[in-house]
Amino acid sequence: MSSAETADPEATQLVERLERAEQRLAETETRVEEFGQEDIEQLADAYRQFAGLLDRYEDQVVGDAGDVQTNIEFQSQVAKVVGNIPRSTLLYATFQECADYLKQKYFNASDFEHVRDQLEPVADIVARLENYEEARREYRDARETIRREIRTLDERISELERLVELGEADLDAPTERLRGPIEAYNEAATAAFREFVEQRPAREVVTVLDSLSAYPLVAFESPPSRLVAYLREADPGEMSVPKLLEFAGYSRSKLGHYVDDPDRFSRVVGGHETFLSGLDAEPLHVGWPPLSATHLRWRCRELTAAVNRIAPPVVEELRAVAALPRETDYERLRDSAVASKQLSDEERRRLRTDDVVGTLADLRERRDRLSEALADSSGSL
Repeated sequence: MSSAETADPEATQLVERLERAEQRLAETETRVEEFGQEDIEQLADAYRQFAGLLDRYEDQVVGDAGDVQTNIEFQSQVAKVVGNIPRSTLLYATFQECADYLKQKYFNASDFEHVRDQLEPVADIVARLENYEEARREYRDARETIRREIRTLDERISELERLVELGEADLDAPTERLRGPIEAYNEAATAAFREFVEQRPAREVVTVLDSLSAYPLVAFESPPSRLVAYLREADPGEMSVPKLLEFAGYSRSKLGHYVDDPDRFSRVVGGHETFLSGLDAEPLHVGWPPLSATHLRWRCRELTAAVNRIAPPVVEELRAVAALPRETDYERLRDSAVASKQLSDEERRRLRTDDVVGTLADLRERRDRLSEALADSSGSL
């Protein structure tokens, strides 16, 4: 027994099962090829029909249970089945001999036993095909079991690779050097956006948000086109968003004192109340842990364009964030932030106490061994 087999008995069992299944498949395939699969399939179809008649009628025609009419019906069905069997079928003469033997006025159990004995050579050949089909199923099952195990191993390997990668980060690095500017910008952006929504005309708010659809990294939901059109052309567009939401809660009669067309206001503004009430600064934020340096550069570029439309003074805070990759040991600090964020207490314990690298090597060896066994198997399906 090799060292791999000793160290990994589970993988050994899977490989041996596949090897046994492949060997049996090859053996049964050879036995089928002695007569030809198509010829045996034709024989099997005839055999199943004939044997089915024996099973169906035996209790009806044997001994006292039989009557002339049922016997005639049975013999007629036998003649019909045999008449439909091509003469080129393997052991065709056996079916004809059985049919001739069954041309009797009365039957007893020994008659059916005799016919089944006559059909034994047919059953033996048909069994070759059945064994081959069973071997194919076993072979497919053995391969699929290994495939599932490989998928499971891939998931575990990815998990441990991530754990090893995070474990290599300097968890004591001063990530506050990144967090400080990012949080300062996020707070400024939140306050500025709140002021923008609460104090600027709703017409301006939806127009700016509509224009930001040109910046895919600033993921504001585009305002509904019907709402944009209404606020651009109707007087309520001069109101602030909070005032629109307040009016949306008024009754039609009360609303009539404030807007010229209360029905249209209710349809358009009331119909998009969820959008208006859900506006927040989240799409302007820089997340934590921070993005890679490349992604941060592109995001800050688009954020600058967006913030310039909403609150130009906040751009200065954003510049401090955009400068972090140039002015800090960014990747080391970012790795530390990612690891601190993503590593659970249990994962930290595993990194301290378990041989994660050794486990990873064992899993990779098992996956490679199973993948090689799968590639080497060559049984036909």
